Amino acid sequence: MDDAVSKTQRKKEMLALQDVGAKLVTLSSEKLQQLKLPEILFDAVSEAKELTKFGAIKRQLQYIGRLMRDIDPAPIIDQLETWDGKSIRHTARLHFIERWRVRLLDEETSLAEFLNLYPAADAQRLRTLIRNIHTEQLADKPSKHFRSLFKEIDASIPLDAKIG
Repeated sequence: MDDAVSKTQRKKEMLALQDVGAKLVTLSSEKLQQLKLPEILFDAVSEAKELTKFGAIKRQLQYIGRLMRDIDPAPIIDQLETWDGKSIRHTARLHFIERWRVRLLDEETSLAEFLNLYPAADAQRLRTLIRNIHTEQLADKPSKHFRSLFKEIDASIPLDAKIG
């Protein structure tokens, strides 16, 4: 039953795919062809470019989002981010957060260093997550808190923080 996705989560995913579709509509024809979209999706995006009425555009974007559920959107999103220049920064941030997670779990003094660098971090929550992960590792159980620690670190580090 843990595999069930909530209605809210499904709706967020659908809206995210619609947003990707909206970005596709703004691309030039040359860039659209570089993406090598399935023909039906390419035709739907081309048709959306020609529409002028708000309601029609909205319905077409919903249709594009529906079509994107049947394909793997990751390569499209990666290419869009590369064109936007976000991909490298985003990847660097994820690696930076992962290095902090490893340090926080392996080095006892790293929590104090982290809290010194990022005073807005929730110290009690971080301590609890680290302790819970260690307890799960000792009991040879799969970690339920590993991802939560990553999210907590991500929330603690400002987006404009120097990564390095």
